Amino acid sequence: MGTATPRIAHKHYRLDAAKIKRAQRLLKADTETETLDRALDVVIAEHERNRLTREANERFVKSGTEISDVYGKLEEPRTVRRRGE
Repeated sequence: MGTATPRIAHKHYRLDAAKIKRAQRLLKADTETETLDRALDVVIAEHERNRLTREANERFVKSGTEISDVYGKLEEPRTVRRRGE
């Protein structure tokens, strides 16, 4: 299999110029186009990390594994009292 050619589409958006410049500095991008491309890559990667984390957490909860405080450093759970109780 060869490398996939990115599909380039010419789009026109009304965006906050200050946000673009700030993102450009943070992402160390040379152009506004590169800034938006990198920002989209960051969002997509974060979504994937969140999905994997959620799946791992669900597997852990379903496993029934119990966590014990072997060092006695964790606080006991506190009960929350509501006003008037």
